[in-house]
Amino acid sequence: MQELKLSSWLPTTNKEVKIRGWEALDVILFSGDAYVDHPTFGPAVIGRLLESFGLRVAIVPQPNVNDNLQDFVKLGKPRLFFGVTGGCMDPMISNYNANKKKRDKDAYTPNGDIGFRPDYASTVYSTILKEKWPRYPGFNWWY
Repeated sequence: MQELKLSSWLPTTNKEVKIRGWEALDVILFSGDAYVDHPTFGPAVIGRLLESFGLRVAIVPQPNVNDNLQDFVKLGKPRLFFGVTGGCMDPMISNYNANKKKRDKDAYTPNGDIGFRPDYASTVYSTILKEKWPRYPGFNWWY
């Protein structure tokens, strides 16, 4: 059986980045889902694909948008770009049912907990990143 180490997964913290011996990252992915390193989870597939090209990739799963927004700056600024996704399931679908009632479970969060993914997560995450990194060249297309 293959022995798995902390460095077997894409890093999600500065400690995990340092374990890999990296000083900086090329790409940082933000996802509305919890991080699951499996082919059915898009952010993990994209991260592994970029990694296969030799890029240093990290992922920030379910960043907290209700505090001081430290999740958006904790890994610093990537050399190439930030990638943003609401997750495998559209955040509005995961937060509300067809009758527009709040769901009591989120299928892509540990224990089914709710409240970890904002409505319109991609827009929320992108807006926060633009505020936190206002002069970052990766956002020139917004001007």
